[in-house]
Amino acid sequence: MAETTLVWIRRDLRLSDHAALSAAVKRGGPVIPVFIRDDAVDGLGAAPKWRLGLGLESFAEALEGVGSRLVLRSGDARAVIPALVEETGATAVYWQRAYDPDAVERDSDVKAALKKAGIEAESFTGHLMFEPWTVETKQGAFYKVYTPFWKAVRDRSVDKPLSAPSSVPAPETWPDSDTLEDWALDAEMDRGAQIVRPFVQLGEAAAQSRLGAFMASKVAEYDTTRDIPGVDGTSNLSENLSLGEISPAQCWHAGQRALDEGKAGAETFLKELVWREFAYHLMWHTPRILSDNWREEWEAFPWNEDERKAEVKAWKQGRTGIRFVDAAMREMYVTGRMHNRGRMIVASYLTKHLMCHWKIGLEWFKDCLIDWDPASNAMGWQWSAGSGPDATPYFRVFNPVTQLDKFDKDRDYVSRWIAEEYENPHEDALAYFDAIPKSWNMSPEDAYPEPIVAPDEGRKRALSAYEDRDF
Repeated sequence: MAETTLVWIRRDLRLSDHAALSAAVKRGGPVIPVFIRDDAVDGLGAAPKWRLGLGLESFAEALEGVGSRLVLRSGDARAVIPALVEETGATAVYWQRAYDPDAVERDSDVKAALKKAGIEAESFTGHLMFEPWTVETKQGAFYKVYTPFWKAVRDRSVDKPLSAPSSVPAPETWPDSDTLEDWALDAEMDRGAQIVRPFVQLGEAAAQSRLGAFMASKVAEYDTTRDIPGVDGTSNLSENLSLGEISPAQCWHAGQRALDEGKAGAETFLKELVWREFAYHLMWHTPRILSDNWREEWEAFPWNEDERKAEVKAWKQGRTGIRFVDAAMREMYVTGRMHNRGRMIVASYLTKHLMCHWKIGLEWFKDCLIDWDPASNAMGWQWSAGSGPDATPYFRVFNPVTQLDKFDKDRDYVSRWIAEEYENPHEDALAYFDAIPKSWNMSPEDAYPEPIVAPDEGRKRALSAYEDRDF
């Protein structure tokens, strides 16, 4: 008799290039895909939790299209998986690897328990192209700087993406399942959900369409347009990559094809994919990057850690009086994403001009981003703050005014996201006031604020603090 296989779904909400699902189908017996709502899911911020719920709904529909379904269970996987094995008679459990320290510990515990019980347990790659333990320096150490990491992997072979199964064998009887409605993963988004929803590109088909459109019309100029926030010049695939609605390998091979066709910007796109890999490389080898200063000598740096300060509130609300910062923060509240140049500017301003701890920003992004990714978020914040893996000197302080003049000369970006200074504000700028909590008591009729900290003043304060430290 064919034996049942459980496929434990995590951040891999796709049918194609899904090694665990493909292996389960190839095994020949019934396949039961299951997603577990555990403490890690409950600990997500409002926006990524809401976006996960949408992704699960879309993936469940895709599974139904190939004759399967998604079983939902709640609890600790250490208990849920063995219970489901006993309930279904499954003889194997497959999943695709995660790399954060809590997930690694959990998965190791689950695998050990299953093998002890005589159940086949196997994990597969899929969320990354290059497993962190396979990329080493000549001395056998891990890479701490991006450029050497890029050079080490750029010519490596990346497996050709797997095709989606045309059908997934179903069991005669499906186990009971929770419902997404009961999980209410959208509860914390409140009224912001209806504002952000039109900007979501949901599911595998949309992700593939987004990749195809980018490769057809944008990638050639990507090395220049990616820095201009008022231009739609990026792939926007971070949203889909974060939940595995598309795989990095699929993006990599598309980028390689574009490069072979002479589209110069494709190399920059490939470097961005590897930047994501580098974030996971660091998280794997130095998990402290998620919660503590990656450079340990920064532990005593006198950052403000009081989120109640008026400056922090103004930063969160997009009311700093610095247009580049405010536009980027409002973009995040309306779309659930933020342009990469904006992320660098708002992070630099918080950690350097306002002298606030990067953890404040990390937690705010964790709550607000639909493309939230644990490794990329942590590395990005520490890179900007100076406490992370940045080959550039820590005393670099972006001037948000000159940055705006350089990358938003015509103020296309600012005028799209800031309403207060315009007679006929952009609809997206007005949408911000419909998305934010009513308790903020903000209106597009308010006067635009004066800077809470002027760029020159903030830069001098930051440099003074650096001079007093021995880095």
